[in-house]
Amino acid sequence: MKNNDPSIYKPQLADLINPVYMCFVICGIRFVFERCVALAVSRRYKLRSKARKAARNPILEAQYHKGKCPSTETMEALSKQTDLHLRQIERWFRVRRSQDKTPVMKKFCESSWRCTYYAVIFFYGLHTLWDEPWLWDTIHCWVGWPQHHVGNDVYWYYNIQAGFYLSLSVSLFTDHKRKDFTEMIVHHAATLGLMFLSWMTNLTRIGTLVLLLHDCVDPIMEAAKMAKYLKKEALCTTLFICFVIVWVITRMTIYPFRILRSTLFEAVPVVGMCDIYYAFNGLLITLQVLHIIWFFFILLIAKDVLFEGQPKKDSRSSDETVSEEEGSSSGHKECRVDALREKNSVKLMEQNGLSAHRTTVQ
Repeated sequence: MKNNDPSIYKPQLADLINPVYMCFVICGIRFVFERCVALAVSRRYKLRSKARKAARNPILEAQYHKGKCPSTETMEALSKQTDLHLRQIERWFRVRRSQDKTPVMKKFCESSWRCTYYAVIFFYGLHTLWDEPWLWDTIHCWVGWPQHHVGNDVYWYYNIQAGFYLSLSVSLFTDHKRKDFTEMIVHHAATLGLMFLSWMTNLTRIGTLVLLLHDCVDPIMEAAKMAKYLKKEALCTTLFICFVIVWVITRMTIYPFRILRSTLFEAVPVVGMCDIYYAFNGLLITLQVLHIIWFFFILLIAKDVLFEGQPKKDSRSSDETVSEEEGSSSGHKECRVDALREKNSVKLMEQNGLSAHRTTVQ
């Protein structure tokens, strides 16, 4: 779109290089923040920084790559091959599984960075859009299009957000990997696609609403995870309840019934049923599908909160425990059986007065 009117700035294709620069800047800020701020807090609370390493054993290591939780028959066979007691082999596999887990300190630093960014960018976006008419009535996202002026505040809000999601797309492969890794890749791809498409077509008004709406819930989610890592269970439960309430209001109510309704129906008289209409709404619907998938995970955790008083898992991952103690079982059925067997063995030893053997098992 050409800028013929000096009073109206329309986004240009050349502007899309700015998010790349912002990506490097944000990665640098994150590096400094995690090393200077988050790391200091995690050390103060003595969070675990490194996992205990299992003793080097090629035979057990080969079996571990075949299965992290071998059966009793397999461990008995390994006991004969290595001349180790069954308890020693069980403990080796338990320590080896713990070795593969992400240290709590690393997860705390990642969550603290995301919590800080989401909180700052949310209030910045709210400040930017507070006086804009399309924040309160979505019809203004389309009236007068494409002659919409993009001011400096919206310009930088868009560039910072695009740079951040580019940085997330890169760090996704180095950060703690959750079970919803594939969903996160789809989410980041859809978000960046929406941002670039809306920028090139000057649909930034509806784009800012989507960004602001998504940033409402993320700081609360990351704060709840931080509280869990710090073992502040009461605070974690309170934040989780707030997180569920905000999620339902924003991503399950306002997003589909206000944002999607506007892009599907209010935009038709202005934009028309063209390729942009289908591409833009296709990406927006993809985000809503992800919201529904993650909401299913949230309901599973909410059940733990109602019946046990505290959440056990990350709200967007069905198997990521947010509190991992050294030596805990991995969650697989056979691992739980091994842990239960060892617990019963310890009790039996205590009853027989075998304190020396109890120390060895522990």
